Amino acid sequence: MNSKSASKKEWQRFFDSHAAHYEENGFTKHTTAEVDFILTLYPILPGSTILDVGCGTGRHSIEFALRGYRVTGLDLSDGMLSVARANAIAAGVDVNWIQADATEFALPDKYDVGLSLCEGGVGLIERGESAETHDLAIFRNISASLKPNAPFILTALNGYSIIRQMKDEQIQEGRFDPSTMLANYQDEWDLPEGLKIMTIRERLFIAPEVVRMLAESGFVVDNVFGGTAGHWARRFLSLDEVEAMFVCRKKP
Repeated sequence: MNSKSASKKEWQRFFDSHAAHYEENGFTKHTTAEVDFILTLYPILPGSTILDVGCGTGRHSIEFALRGYRVTGLDLSDGMLSVARANAIAAGVDVNWIQADATEFALPDKYDVGLSLCEGGVGLIERGESAETHDLAIFRNISASLKPNAPFILTALNGYSIIRQMKDEQIQEGRFDPSTMLANYQDEWDLPEGLKIMTIRERLFIAPEVVRMLAESGFVVDNVFGGTAGHWARRFLSLDEVEAMFVCRKKP
């Protein structure tokens, strides 16, 4: 079994097991305001088609569907999509749910809008895997699924924030390599279902690197804003923010 397959199974198991508790996380409580904000970034006509990559339990997909948009939600985890389907039924909306790896999918349709509001999708890697190759594949697949000039909104971890927390002792312990910007450490996650020890391998990308990869994937980046959940606004990215938001359009 190759490392990529092992990584998929590892993260699928985590999200499948976490799915029932996902919406107990505090960062999920701002869906209406987040969709309101997205709709201020570009003119998105009623009835437009939206592709939500890394849709999780479907909170953004369902909110857009409630407002009359035609939405496809794509996620790696069957468990998360199972919750999303139940949520959509409860909300009385029809969303097209697809289980797929964001690095590998190809869809027959072209969408009016793309979203990827899943911070864990960018930078997380398995041992020996290239984060840049991984993330470029995601961005290129999304680009290939969008119409020319289609808006694309991405949120991703803000590398500046994590780098500012690193110490020389962590470098000496092998937890962080500043020459490669790779972090490899165990972290204790305080999840709604209880504490869990997670092994994290990630490439810490700073904003200019993400902008470059997006440009290579066929996007024009119009703005980079602070993207921490619950605190979206048209403002400069702070060094200590958890997430950054990349406001893009597919090139004509």
